[in-house]
Amino acid sequence: MHTTLDCIPCIVRQALESARFVSKDPALQEQLLRHILALLAHMDMTLPPPYVGQIIHRELRRITGDVDPYLEAKAHFNHLAQGRLPFIRQLISKAPDPLLVAARIAIAGNIIDFGVDGALTEVKVDAALEEALTQPLEGQWEGLTRAFSEAKRILYIADNAGEILFDRLLIEQLHPMERVTLAVRGWPILNDATREDAAFAGLDRLVQVIDNGSDAPGTILAECSLEFVREFHRADLIIAKGQGNFETLSDVTAPIFFLFKAKCPVIAAHAGVGLGALVVLRSKVLGKMG
Repeated sequence: MHTTLDCIPCIVRQALESARFVSKDPALQEQLLRHILALLAHMDMTLPPPYVGQIIHRELRRITGDVDPYLEAKAHFNHLAQGRLPFIRQLISKAPDPLLVAARIAIAGNIIDFGVDGALTEVKVDAALEEALTQPLEGQWEGLTRAFSEAKRILYIADNAGEILFDRLLIEQLHPMERVTLAVRGWPILNDATREDAAFAGLDRLVQVIDNGSDAPGTILAECSLEFVREFHRADLIIAKGQGNFETLSDVTAPIFFLFKAKCPVIAAHAGVGLGALVVLRSKVLGKMG
């Protein structure tokens, strides 16, 4: 997915929000924003937006000296999600279709995205979770359920902290879970999930956990570790959570289903869904199944 002109204001907004998030110093905020504005004047618009996001946050870490500026925010939303699990597990266990409810909740959890909303609140998260219980899934849900039943090796690419606890609810439905490998980011970037977040969610005790070796807010295969790339190509089903993974992998030929909440008008239009939709989108390589 290419960067569009409509992405530019959002990139600038994200840069400013990020600068204000990690520092109250107006001089530092200005330094970062000037750097990003100069970068945007020469950026390659054929690249997906996460390439720019990666540069923004590398610069932010360089200026502040903080290797994980969103650490506290990630911990907060991990604990928030953890507190919701007992009630949601009851809903799933009583549902006529537990897999469907778990998928809706996992996708709704994608609202915990500081790249889109740096002022996210618990109220917004709870509203998204409640709405997801009745909101339809847009795309190819039937194709995904069939792929779940047929797959022998599943690579589940996580997106954000907090959200990853809701991912666990979906992974718990994918019996046998021994066929699942969970992938997280290799280095801190925004509030994206890392190995520490997977461990907090207890996923390291359920499935194999690897990281992708990259600090991009998406999956840029050329930058990923050999271990991750090997798992990517060995999998006969890849679940890619979140908009960043959709932006970076939507043109990759692989057996991918993208699961995300459409929070951006550009991405919603590219996916052919409405803004706010819960999306299950099959990659083109899977043809017309489902």
